[in-house]
Amino acid sequence: MTQEEPEPVELPITGEIDLHAFAPEDVPSLVEEYLSACRARGILTVRVIHGRGKGVQRAVVHRLLSRLPGIESFRDAAPDSGGWGATVVLLASPVAEEPGS
Repeated sequence: MTQEEPEPVELPITGEIDLHAFAPEDVPSLVEEYLSACRARGILTVRVIHGRGKGVQRAVVHRLLSRLPGIESFRDAAPDSGGWGATVVLLASPVAEEPGS
């Protein structure tokens, strides 16, 4: 018996993503793709909701953000916006690429 690939899920690009519904192994690529899509649309402040728990998912997200290009900064959300259960990411403005560069 072969297991079928699940259908891709299209996420609305709103500047906020909640990771609770996703498998932990999918989080790094999901966050990277989501941030890239936000940046391409000019959404430069993104809230990534990873939950509080033991802080494992937060650590994964922060480790990823520390190595991704195009990240200006990131920090825990304000207490009324999730505190350490969410991370606010500031993205660099997308630079228009000149043909041939």
